Amino acid sequence: MAEIDELLAIMARLRDPERGCPWDVAQDFSTVAPYTIEEAYEVADAIERGDMHDLKDELGDLLLQVVFHARMAEEAGHFAFADVAAAINDKMVRRHPHVFGDAACQADADAQLANWEELKRQERQASGTQDTSVLAGITRGLPEWQRAVKLQKRAATLGFDWPGPTPVIAKLHEEIEEVRVEFDAVAADPADAAARDRLEDELGDVLFVVANLTRHAKVDFGAALRRANAKFERRFRRMEQLAAGEGVDLSSLSLEDQDAYWNRAKAEEKLSTGKHRD
Repeated sequence: MAEIDELLAIMARLRDPERGCPWDVAQDFSTVAPYTIEEAYEVADAIERGDMHDLKDELGDLLLQVVFHARMAEEAGHFAFADVAAAINDKMVRRHPHVFGDAACQADADAQLANWEELKRQERQASGTQDTSVLAGITRGLPEWQRAVKLQKRAATLGFDWPGPTPVIAKLHEEIEEVRVEFDAVAADPADAAARDRLEDELGDVLFVVANLTRHAKVDFGAALRRANAKFERRFRRMEQLAAGEGVDLSSLSLEDQDAYWNRAKAEEKLSTGKHRD
């Protein structure tokens, strides 16, 4: 595609030590990586909002990140953009033998996903990796909630999984009670480093179980949290509007009075949407 060739040429020019952009020339893999992650989240945000115009732009920004990394790798003599494209082409064909080969197609998406994971396992084994665990290859570069879900999914391929959401909910109640105990311990002695360490450990257990619960519910953890964030922001901004409209400084109010504004904002939202739950 001519547009891809043009983008590659633009990046090469930007990275030119003599004629390029000083900022682009100064970057390396580690400094660009945070932007790559940010752009991926902006793609997800555009999808969440259903904004196809923004999605087009954000996908372009994400593509630029791929081109940026590939250009730096080419300069260092590791690989070029064409090698990146060739590698993913090969991988997609190899991992879809039911489409590009003569393997039987699995009955549903879940079964096909399990087959995908098995193909990945076989590839790791063929590569000679010393790590033979079913958990091998789950990158530590993922947001921890994503890594938690991937760890759980991999363990489930060996049958190590809850049979359904009910025991996961029971486990969540158990972990929350353990958090309460450690909060009490920290409150009794804020200087107790061991108690704070136990509290962090128990809070981690709660988050891990919540990730497990979203997996059993077939709900995306990130999407659910983005939805909660959006709801909080929407209602808090309405609180500010209500208070400002009445000449009230929210920061001067007690928590009880602030909560009254929150309840008004929530009630307005329920009335406008017809929803009767939080």
